[in-house]
Amino acid sequence: MKQRIDETAPADNTATADLAPPSDASLVDRVRAGDAVAFELIMRRYNQRLYRLARSILRNGLEAEDVVQEAYVRAYEKIDGFVGPDGFSAWLSRIAVNEALGRLRKRGRVISLDDYVAGNGESAPKTETMRSQQPDRERLAASSELRPLLEGAIDALPDHFRAVFVLRAVEGLSTAETAACLSIPPQTVKTRHYRARRHLQDTLGARFDALMPATFAFGGEHCDSIVRGVLTRIGHQLEAVRCHTKSPAGSPSAVSPVHPRDDGIFTKED
Repeated sequence: MKQRIDETAPADNTATADLAPPSDASLVDRVRAGDAVAFELIMRRYNQRLYRLARSILRNGLEAEDVVQEAYVRAYEKIDGFVGPDGFSAWLSRIAVNEALGRLRKRGRVISLDDYVAGNGESAPKTETMRSQQPDRERLAASSELRPLLEGAIDALPDHFRAVFVLRAVEGLSTAETAACLSIPPQTVKTRHYRARRHLQDTLGARFDALMPATFAFGGEHCDSIVRGVLTRIGHQLEAVRCHTKSPAGSPSAVSPVHPRDDGIFTKED
């Protein structure tokens, strides 16, 4: 005899809640307690965003990876100073921006963050120069050729347009989120995003939109390498915090030890 299911009974949402990804705030609390796995989750959550952001400033993939790793180390060292619970992604992004701009200052290109966001840094070739390198429309029809062309065109955007465009169009952040990451007004984000899109449309036509989410992708071994490198650098600090964290009963906390596994799991207006 079949058992009748009571459709009026309240659904058990416990399993669904357990499957929900942990919030940034909860991960930050766990990191403060010495949880290496929590910091790994943060890195894997934000690796691609920070890479894209750093690369949009430096226009160099290898240097951008160095910036991402350094940004995480600095973030860990300063994590007690983060005032939450909201705004962690913007806080982390600003650390990456400042680290990338520091690299530019060493090249003598940029004096300050204000100069960068105001557009006083060195600008890349304008649209006219980019258009002279434009291939014929038949070549643009091939995705394998369009993607590097798109990445090259983004690299050629003026400095103060490029970071806004990458965060808004490539990374998919909102205007408010982008403004928070770059410490500029939302209206400036809107203006720069619009002008950047016009540059790219004039150069490549409207078909670049479909490839935008895959532009400057960052994952796989590159992502694993960042995680391993950062955990190695902060391992002693995490272990020290973990050893000093006790459970209510006085026994050592059950936080996972720091041993990265081989697979890497562990402004101004315009």
